[in-house]
Amino acid sequence: QNLYFKSHTFHRHKSTNMKFTIATIATLASTVAAFTPSSFISTPVAHKAASDSALCMKYKVAVVGGGPSGACAAEIFAQERGIDTVMFERKMDNAKPCGGAIPLCMVAEFNMPETVVDRKVRKMNLISPTGVEVNIGETLQPGEYIGMCRREVMDKFLRDRAIEYGAEIVNGLVTSIDVPADHKTSESQYTINYQKYTVGSSAGTPMSMDVDLIVGADGANSRVAKAMDAGQYNFAIAFQERIKISDEKMAFYEEMAEMYVGDDVSPDFYGWVFPKYDHVGVGTGTVVNRPAIKQYQKAIRDRAGDKIAGGKIIKVEAHPIPEHYRPRRVQGRIALVGDAAGYVTKCSGEGIYFAAKSGRMAAEEIVALMKNGSKLPTQAEIEQTYIKKYDGLYGPTYTVLDILQKVFYTNNGAREAFVELCNSKYVQQVTFDSYLYKRVQGNNPLDDVKLLGETIGCLVKGYATAKPDQEFSNPVESLKRI
Repeated sequence: QNLYFKSHTFHRHKSTNMKFTIATIATLASTVAAFTPSSFISTPVAHKAASDSALCMKYKVAVVGGGPSGACAAEIFAQERGIDTVMFERKMDNAKPCGGAIPLCMVAEFNMPETVVDRKVRKMNLISPTGVEVNIGETLQPGEYIGMCRREVMDKFLRDRAIEYGAEIVNGLVTSIDVPADHKTSESQYTINYQKYTVGSSAGTPMSMDVDLIVGADGANSRVAKAMDAGQYNFAIAFQERIKISDEKMAFYEEMAEMYVGDDVSPDFYGWVFPKYDHVGVGTGTVVNRPAIKQYQKAIRDRAGDKIAGGKIIKVEAHPIPEHYRPRRVQGRIALVGDAAGYVTKCSGEGIYFAAKSGRMAAEEIVALMKNGSKLPTQAEIEQTYIKKYDGLYGPTYTVLDILQKVFYTNNGAREAFVELCNSKYVQQVTFDSYLYKRVQGNNPLDDVKLLGETIGCLVKGYATAKPDQEFSNPVESLKRI
């Protein structure tokens, strides 16, 4: 229910025109200088005059998508008395295909109850192409863990909280958005066209809504991104099976997650076995050879072997995952967050924390720019606040993890070296510190130099002993973008 009284709003005429690695080595990101995108200059928007009347109009903000990024954005907007907030979600019980790992800092930062966390992982098995296993997690302190969640549980919690703060929820599928030609220089409204869910109808009821500002939090296949001409990006296909195994086998995964590397499970990523409430999520992903994803999925099941033998597949999931930022994340009064913006890290495939963080950050900056709902922000203002601050905080992380993926995930020799390096307690320490708290702690220059030497040695050894990668070719599919 709404926590504040909503004043009467007047209709305005609109213008006619239109994942570990959950962790490993991510910490090196701190050594790279932050970068910020170039700023853009746009004509200021003509703002309406402030009114002292209790019946003054409110600007309407639409958040498209009710996952972590959308829910965390809607929660911020909904607490502003001068803004009407509407959140669109097509499926209230949606279970997005996802490893479901979240860092410890997210639990506290987003005030999430531990009931949202199914399992607290304190150990991680890394398995090389030749079967060499390295267990990491010995450097974790009591109370530290990687949280494993089911998206349908976590997303619902975040979405419900936004609704409690006053966000209006629309259970419907956004099909298109009419963008006025002058939306960058005027207050012309956007028209959101959607199919509202109707009990007993598979198609839904066609409806439309006029809004003043849009936050696109609708995932990799974002309709908001298409409407605003955000540009395309390359993508991975993530494939996961939820497998119910016996209680005896489940006991092995009580606090354990596994990560497998090798060209048999993925030519450019990793395969995983992550524990959930009463089952395990077994999956893999790839960018460079998407047509072979089911072959790689079979391989990860085979690699897990007896540990999941006899299990029953209770759900099969597949979803595209962005590989880099959208070329344009803000256009006029439309801003992208989460997967829609491309906020998933290479190497680890982590996206949940960055989705929630970007949604909250974008909303906070836009709310500040709107000055108690008295004005609309310009594109330049949103870029100079939300985009600049986000890139300053996390741009180096994306850049370094991209490099590390190219170094360690491109062939079996590098993968063998990667697993061997994880024997280092220093690597484990800075890795977990970086992942759990999103900051690097306790870096030692001497240990860094030593690690560089060990990395070179491991790579030389790995290249000398590893089996060659299997060759593949998909010249047409590899050029596909979304």
